[in-house]
Amino acid sequence: MEVAHPDLRSLVVQNARRSKTLFAEESARKKLKLATDTTEPYRFRAEYQHVQELPPALAQNQAGALNARKKAKKPPANGSSTASVGEETQKLLEDVPRSSENNNNNQEPSSASNNTSALIRIPKPAAASQGPSSDATSRALSVARAQATHQVKPDWHPPWKLMRVISGHLGWVRSLAVEPHNQWFASGAGDRTIKIWDLATGNLRLTLTGHISTVRGLAVSPRHPYLFSCGEDKMVKCWDLETNKVIRHYHGHLSGVYTLSLHPTLDVLVTGGRDGVARVWDMRTRSNIHVLSGHRGTVADVKCQESDPQVISASLDSTVRLWDLAAGKAMGVLTHHKKGVRALALHPTEFTFATGSTGSIKQWKCPEGAFMGNFEGHNAIINSLAVNEDVLFSGGDNGSMSFWDWKSGHRFQSLDSIAQPGSLDAEAGIMSSTFDRTGLRLIVGEADKTIKIWKPDEKATPETHPLEWKPALGRQKF
Repeated sequence: MEVAHPDLRSLVVQNARRSKTLFAEESARKKLKLATDTTEPYRFRAEYQHVQELPPALAQNQAGALNARKKAKKPPANGSSTASVGEETQKLLEDVPRSSENNNNNQEPSSASNNTSALIRIPKPAAASQGPSSDATSRALSVARAQATHQVKPDWHPPWKLMRVISGHLGWVRSLAVEPHNQWFASGAGDRTIKIWDLATGNLRLTLTGHISTVRGLAVSPRHPYLFSCGEDKMVKCWDLETNKVIRHYHGHLSGVYTLSLHPTLDVLVTGGRDGVARVWDMRTRSNIHVLSGHRGTVADVKCQESDPQVISASLDSTVRLWDLAAGKAMGVLTHHKKGVRALALHPTEFTFATGSTGSIKQWKCPEGAFMGNFEGHNAIINSLAVNEDVLFSGGDNGSMSFWDWKSGHRFQSLDSIAQPGSLDAEAGIMSSTFDRTGLRLIVGEADKTIKIWKPDEKATPETHPLEWKPALGRQKF
C-alpha cells in the first residue's frame, strides 16, 4: 500500500507561513492575513517579554540623556556660537555643527558610521568655549604622563679601579670581614685557614688554623676582642684575638654553616646553613636561644641590625625572611625572587637593604620589607653584594662586576675580573666582597685564590668620565 506524500510546494508555503507567524512584523502579518492580536512578533513576545522594558533607573537616565541631546541640537537663542563644555563635547561626538561654525565648511553632517572622518573635518572649538573641565583633564593627563616618565637622576660617581692584588690563600676566598678600627681585615678560604691582612699595606699578619673544611663566614665583634668563624665542617668558632686561640664552640647545626652575623648591640650571634634554619646563639653561654625555621632551602646569607626586623635571612628557596628576634618568628616573607637568593647587603645609614639572585638584584625598605625597585643589567649568578653610603657592588659567579648608584639604581660601571696568571679563566668568579669602614676601599675575594682591593679613581672628573644615563619609563616594579 502506497503512502501519499504531501506536495513539496505546499510544505514550503506552510513552513514560510509558520516562520512569518513566529518572526514577522505586524505589516507582514497583515499582508499574509495572519493573526494580528499583538504588534510584536510571537517569538519576541514569548522569549523577550521580560527584557523589553528597561529598569526604572536606566530608563530615567536614558530619558535625561535624550532631553540633553535635544537641547544640544537647538541653536542658542542669541545666535552666538558660545556654548557650554557639555554642548561642545556633544557636538563633537554627534557631529552636529552649528551654522555659524559651518560658514567655511559647507558639508552635511555625516552619519554615525563616518564619525572619525567627521571629527577630522570639524574645526577646533574656540578657546573661549573651552571650560574648566577640559583644562583640568589636560592638566591631569600631563601630570600622569610626567609621573610615568619621571626617573631619579643618578649622582655622578668616579669609576673604581684595581688598587692591589693579594695572594696567599690556596683555595677560593669565600668570606671577608673588616676590623672595626679599619686597621686589618680577615679572609677565610677553601684551604681551611683564616688569614689576617694589614689593610694599608696588604701584608699578611697572621694565619689561624682550626677548621677542617672551607671557612664560609667571618665576623669581627665591635665590642669584644673576638673573631667569629663558621665553615662547612658544621663548626662555629669564637677566636680570642689576644691569644689567637679558639675559646668557644657553638654546636647545633646539622650540616655546613654558610653564613654568620653579629648583632650590633646585643651579645647575640646568628648563623645559617644547609640545614635550612638560622640559629640564634648567646655569645657568652653558647646556648641556642632560637631556631628560626621556615626556609625550605639552604640559608645562604643572614644579617643583623639594631631595629626591627633585627634579623634578615636569604635562602636558596628564593625567599627572604624578616625575623622578630624577641619572638623567634617570621615577621614577613618576601617572595619576589624567582631563583635562589645568595647575597644580602644592609645599607650602613638608611633603613634599607638589597638582595641578589641569578640575574636579579632588588632593593627593599624596612621594616615591612616594602619593594623599592630593581637593579637591572647584571645577568649572572650574584654571589656577593656590598654597599657603602651611595654605591652598591655586585659580584657574579662568572667574574663580572657591577657598580650601581644606590639612589637611582643606575649602573655606572661594569667590568670583568681578570683571573690571576696561571689559573683557569673559569676561576674568575667573585665569591665574597665587603667595603672597609670608610667605604673608600672595596675588598673582593675571588675564585682564583686572590684578594683584590679596589678604590675610586681620584683623577676622574665628570668631564673625563661623563655620566651615561638616559631617562626611561621608570624602574620596573616587579
